[in-house]
Amino acid sequence: MRKRKGYKVYPLTAAQRLHFFYQKYCPKKQVLNIGTSLTIGTELDWEVLRQSIYKAYERCESMRLRFAQDKEGTCYQYVVDREEREIEFVDFSGKTMEEAEDIMKTWSSVPFKRNDSPMNRIVMIHMPDGFNGIYLLVDHMTMDAQSLICFMKDIIEIYCNAKYEGVPYPKDMTSYIEQLEKDLAYEAGCKAKERDEAFFKGLIEHSEPMFNGIEGPQVLEEAREKYKDPDLRAATYLSQSVDSTVDVFHLEEEPTKRLMDFCEKYHVSLVCLLMMGLRTYLQKMNGNDDVSINTTIARRATVKEKKCGGTRIHTFPFRTVIPEEKTFLEGIYEIRDCQNAMFMHANYDSVDFFARRGKCYPHPDGLTYEPISLTYQPMTLQEKGLDKLGDIKYKTKWYPNGAAAQALYLTVMHRPEDNGLDFNFEHWIQAMPIEKLEYLYYYLCRIMFKGVENPDLTIGEIIKLV
Repeated sequence: MRKRKGYKVYPLTAAQRLHFFYQKYCPKKQVLNIGTSLTIGTELDWEVLRQSIYKAYERCESMRLRFAQDKEGTCYQYVVDREEREIEFVDFSGKTMEEAEDIMKTWSSVPFKRNDSPMNRIVMIHMPDGFNGIYLLVDHMTMDAQSLICFMKDIIEIYCNAKYEGVPYPKDMTSYIEQLEKDLAYEAGCKAKERDEAFFKGLIEHSEPMFNGIEGPQVLEEAREKYKDPDLRAATYLSQSVDSTVDVFHLEEEPTKRLMDFCEKYHVSLVCLLMMGLRTYLQKMNGNDDVSINTTIARRATVKEKKCGGTRIHTFPFRTVIPEEKTFLEGIYEIRDCQNAMFMHANYDSVDFFARRGKCYPHPDGLTYEPISLTYQPMTLQEKGLDKLGDIKYKTKWYPNGAAAQALYLTVMHRPEDNGLDFNFEHWIQAMPIEKLEYLYYYLCRIMFKGVENPDLTIGEIIKLV
């Protein structure tokens, strides 16, 4: 396929292929839906907001993406010239907040038609609490959290420019197609790709990772028994259903600040601290120094990458072998160094990585070494455009789509109200009930705060103390 409906078509990128494959094999097709809302504590001019949304569509190519498949089932993408759909308006004022949010959860669980169809939905909403704004649903193959926040910010800044004096018109978004062509040129072959491939090949071939269960080694032991292999190192959470929900735990502003101050003092990112907390928890529960967790890398280093929209996330296992004799701070520095090395090679294809690892260490289909995936989302609207609204309060909310590709996915984000942290656990309801998450969250926080307060304690000492 070269053209579709008069538009030039392009193959999927590596980041899109990862989503494409798990959507293909997931029984619930809404697995790629990301539903969110942004509401502001002030009256809005709905007609100006509607025009601002159309303008934001015009400025963002990836919000005009379409997909099409050829006879062989190969998926292509193209960008249409304009978005002319009616922007809906829903008034929730006769309902409770809970009823309004339940309706938006329902919207979030409706899969998009895959071929030649818009891959997002925007609804202007008036909420029961008097807040006004937008609900936005996107398909993960077209947007990730960072580009979604960037798009929402664009709508707000266009609106504010139209309504308030002295608010400048936002700078242009950058071209999605331009970045897409760069990604495809990389995939076609170049020296950088060869270096990246060599880096990950070395990681894979070094040795086989080990599965560490959220509650301890019993999941691995059950897999060993089932497959009659006492040396098996991979396992999985068994569930008859991929039905999922999102449970959120809130960390207050003051303790969040203590974590951030620690990161600033020791020149490490918060994701390093979160990773250290999670791996130490798994080390404690399994008695194993060798821990592997899935991590996501946003690949938005340049201004062009930051503002081009689309999905640029690559997912890789992040494996560390840190003995209990090392101090908490030494462990964090080791994580930082490993992360920095991985960032340099993060354009590599995640799907190819998992396929290579599967060939290197064959084991039954469906088994893995990573019990949890972690994403830290540093970008918030607070620092990125809403400061122009003065004292007007606003809220953001994410809605579960009802399905997940894996048992447990933790996304950590800053709350708009106070910059405290929200720990969003998306989890299979059957395999990972909320009681397990409460236990995990409790010990994760205890480990992090004990380490932050006493960075020279060894990991073994921290495990004993908590």
